[in-house]
Amino acid sequence: MVKNKKLLFIIIAILALIPLITRAKAVLNAIILLLIFATLGEAWNLITGFAGQTSFGHAAFFGIGAYTSSVIFYRYDITPWVGLILGGVIAAVVAAIMSYPCFKLKGHYFAVATLAAAEIIKQIFVSWDYVEGATGISLPIIQRSSGFAKRLFYLQFNEKMPWVYICLALFATVIFLCSYLENSKMGYYLKAIRESHEVAESIGINPTNYKLYAMLISAFISAICGSIYAQYILYIDPFMIFSLDISMKIVLLTVLGGVGNVFGPIIGASIFIPLSELTRIKLGGSGTGVDLMIYGLLIILITCFQPKGVVGIVQKLNEKSKKTNIGGEGKIEATSGN
Repeated sequence: MVKNKKLLFIIIAILALIPLITRAKAVLNAIILLLIFATLGEAWNLITGFAGQTSFGHAAFFGIGAYTSSVIFYRYDITPWVGLILGGVIAAVVAAIMSYPCFKLKGHYFAVATLAAAEIIKQIFVSWDYVEGATGISLPIIQRSSGFAKRLFYLQFNEKMPWVYICLALFATVIFLCSYLENSKMGYYLKAIRESHEVAESIGINPTNYKLYAMLISAFISAICGSIYAQYILYIDPFMIFSLDISMKIVLLTVLGGVGNVFGPIIGASIFIPLSELTRIKLGGSGTGVDLMIYGLLIILITCFQPKGVVGIVQKLNEKSKKTNIGGEGKIEATSGN
């Protein structure tokens, strides 16, 4: 656990230093998106990797957060910081209403139910005039000459560097929270539930309650990510923000990195986001979907040969290295004995 924390500090330090080395917009944009999606992956990992309940509906929570902060700023000129917290609370309430009955389902039935619930929420926003329906919301832009305090208040900046550190602060908070939960009593309970509901119940664990706790935390974090994403791009609509693509990106990057491990979403996002941004910049419209093709191929290879993802590959290599070292030491001792 101590080694894990040290490695997390190193990752955060590296990400914090990059904007001081380069101000290239493409690089900073990739870091911002990487941090947002890695954080989303950590949130999804809580309910799926720890509790074993596969959700395909996290775009719903992401979208609720995005719309909450955007609507209160667009209509009432209330700072997005308030919307960020309010969106998380609303998403957690929606998660409780949506998930509690769904937790009676198991396996792919739960996954399909979350997907259907997310689609229902999307259609509500498409038809809801109060949130501008299918047209979407273009957020008001404050004057470019405004001071930094005002820009921070409204989460609008003239450059990308402040966004890097805001996203990094959220990312750091979430990964240390997930690392703590992974090794806490709740984390062990969730892992017991993931392995077997029946065994968990037999030792006095209430699977429904603990899965609900995990889903509430997961939804809250996802909504905060949605709020930050909306303020970053300054335009949202239901088809973009509640898109199945969002849910699938969260799922796939976590699977690629390694489900059930705090480093999985970080590794997955570090592969997927730069790949996506590189193909977008180099190939433009002509390269639409190339990143997804490459990413899909990586997922197929990973799931076929190492279901634990890149984390599993690294662990396997470490085990082989240790066995080789032990074998070498044994041979040396045997030789010296003779």
